[in-house]
Amino acid sequence: MPKTGTSTAPAAPKRNSTKSPPSAAAPAQAGSALEIKDTRTSKTYSVSVAEGAIRAVELKKIKTADPDDSGLMSYDPAFLNTASCRSAITYIDGDKGILRYRGYPIEQLAENATFLEVAWLLRHGELPNQQEYDQFVHDITFHTYVHENMRKFLEGFRYDAHPMAMLNSSIAGLAAFYPSARNIFDETERNISIIRLLAKTPTIAAFSYRHVKGLPFVYPDNRLPYVENFLSMVARMSESKYEANPVFARALEILFILHADHEQNCSTNAVRAVGSSHVDPFSAVSAGVAALFGPLHGGANEQVLRMINEIGSVKNVPAFIESVKSGQGGRLMGFGHRVYKSYDPRAKIVKRLADEVFKVVGVDKDLEIALELERIALSDDYFTSRKLYPNVDFYTGLIYRSMAFPTDFFTVLFAIGRMPGWLAQWEEMLLDKEQKIARPRQIYIGPPERPYRSKLKAK
Repeated sequence: MPKTGTSTAPAAPKRNSTKSPPSAAAPAQAGSALEIKDTRTSKTYSVSVAEGAIRAVELKKIKTADPDDSGLMSYDPAFLNTASCRSAITYIDGDKGILRYRGYPIEQLAENATFLEVAWLLRHGELPNQQEYDQFVHDITFHTYVHENMRKFLEGFRYDAHPMAMLNSSIAGLAAFYPSARNIFDETERNISIIRLLAKTPTIAAFSYRHVKGLPFVYPDNRLPYVENFLSMVARMSESKYEANPVFARALEILFILHADHEQNCSTNAVRAVGSSHVDPFSAVSAGVAALFGPLHGGANEQVLRMINEIGSVKNVPAFIESVKSGQGGRLMGFGHRVYKSYDPRAKIVKRLADEVFKVVGVDKDLEIALELERIALSDDYFTSRKLYPNVDFYTGLIYRSMAFPTDFFTVLFAIGRMPGWLAQWEEMLLDKEQKIARPRQIYIGPPERPYRSKLKAK
């Protein structure tokens, strides 16, 4: 069971009273344009540049003399350099290691804010005042219960079912319990759906945990704050009143904040793409959970622990590093990031957080291996020249494991934290008049037209 209990009542998280406005993006220069010369036709085209980008549809006017030519396309597998939307939610500067939610530095939010305060910020664009915050907390607190049929649905899974599969199926299943959620352009319906997802996801996650462990489900305790209530549903046994260890409760709250949003990552892109069909939010968010399930996304911190287990001892770290450099061994998991080309700002926060948690639980050999891996990698030009610095996954797995969460539950914890970001991105997409149903183009590389000739034997 997770080590979440203590005889000491949890300290209330500090609130952020700062109201500094988000940093504004630099305006585009009037009349900026990209001149393109097509060497196929010797024609020159002018394509407008705004906010550091061109409109891909502008390329369609670049054509050859072929009457069947529908214009030039851009080819960008995995969206390496394609912006699919304009968003005001999260700002990342990967070269400088900057992450901001609505203009607020992640370092300040992690230090001062509550998770629900950040959830409000991501959706509404500003920090809540006291009245807004109290009402928001109240609404979420009293929607934490799930229908008893949902409990029976979860009980139908095998004892060894992966908790992410249970979470994904259950969140998608909520659409059957709330059919009016399909009225996505009704502001009242949209608001209650968002409240329900933020409130019920921890409950479903905790029920999934208890099911796998063969333990009776623990219902929400609405006397407890958001994170402590989740820990109660996970770890409570026979206590008349559950009291979370304040270090663990605050650590989990900070990890939820750090995972709350991260621009147009794989799962967020999935939520936006599925949501663009105007499906209900439960179905759209379940697409995000499915994407997060993958080992290249939400499962990365699991891979870090597996790597550490394979290394086995601090004395084996140098040999492992050399095998990584030579390409003859495994991969250095938890280092490097698709976006960050310097130190992941979240990783700095998590490392400090890990120090606080390990003061409570003690340092074990896995942490010693992790520290030695980081020390050697950060002093080796092979890794620093390739900008392979620790990312947020490097220490989160160690923290979760120190709290006795099983490895396959790590991604579920990630999903709880990412929920407000998915919902804010979904609503932003929905209200963006430029957005249409997602439908990428393709470059066809198959055979040309050919006649059908059966290769089956004639009867």
